[in-house]
Amino acid sequence: MLFNEINNLKDLDHPNILKMYEFFEDEKRYYIVTDICKGGELFDEIVARGKFTERDASVLIKQVLSCVNYCHTHKIVHRDLKPENILLEQNREFDQIKIIDFGTSLVFDESKRLDEKLGTPYYIAPEVLAKSYGPKCDIWSVGVIAYIVLSGIPPFNGATDQEIMKKVKLGKFSFADPVWATISDSAKDFITQLLTRDQEKRPSAEQALQHPWIQQASEMQRESLASEVAMSALTNLQSFNAQSKLKQATFAFIVSQLLSKNEREQVDKVFRAMDRNGDGVLTKEEIKAGYLEYFGRSLNDPEIDEMFKKVDVDGNGAIDYSEFIVATMNEKHLLSNNKL
Repeated sequence: MLFNEINNLKDLDHPNILKMYEFFEDEKRYYIVTDICKGGELFDEIVARGKFTERDASVLIKQVLSCVNYCHTHKIVHRDLKPENILLEQNREFDQIKIIDFGTSLVFDESKRLDEKLGTPYYIAPEVLAKSYGPKCDIWSVGVIAYIVLSGIPPFNGATDQEIMKKVKLGKFSFADPVWATISDSAKDFITQLLTRDQEKRPSAEQALQHPWIQQASEMQRESLASEVAMSALTNLQSFNAQSKLKQATFAFIVSQLLSKNEREQVDKVFRAMDRNGDGVLTKEEIKAGYLEYFGRSLNDPEIDEMFKKVDVDGNGAIDYSEFIVATMNEKHLLSNNKL
């Protein structure tokens, strides 16, 4: 399980997935060096608050879905999404969550069904209990998390694990509790779609991100982004030029190993606001839309192609999270004596 987690984590590059920096072993122990998260588990935050406002909930769920979409695009299914596996930053900003515990995650093949029964009773999908499932078991778990975050109660409840799982198999839940009276129809519709019992009819992460309730969260994120922060990042992005391989490697190393959380925070916000479909990478269209929004003019195709030639180091046709950070950080700041 440990090696599985390390192998799956080392290639994931998303602002809301716990980053793994290094891995060591000696005769007695394995050591994993990861991001530090001081805000505790989402689980404790739910217990402390009782329930969340719709605004906070939609921003939180959008980030979880963005992670799921990114993982599924990279053919990885998490299989144990729950509030205990979602960490908060100290500032409790819900767009800065980190998803952890990829111990039960695995690389899946679209053409084959998975049959291993694992997960946590409250959040497990009916098809996992039936031992025939695909990546959409993660979507079900996100639906359960959304239900709990908004109401403070689980959709499938029981005195024992057996009882809970019996209810999950039936897949029947309701919004009858008085707590739902003040919650929008849009939120209820979103949850209902994610908790579709038939996995074939359940939306994918990409489709779920297009739901009006989540789109509203995207709007709020874009509005709350200070335009000078976005403009500074985009100006750096366009003028980025690491002529030599050595310089590029130095930049990449400093960004991946030596940037503090605070230094990365603002640029993270720009990345998330521009990633409109929430798949964890920026396409040429998304970059164009970002320039149009913050500078009032779009880049033309030759300008975009030129930028991608310099920034898209792995040549996959999109700008990944780390590539974006490397290119948007101010070079003077990046190459300070202290960092070098």
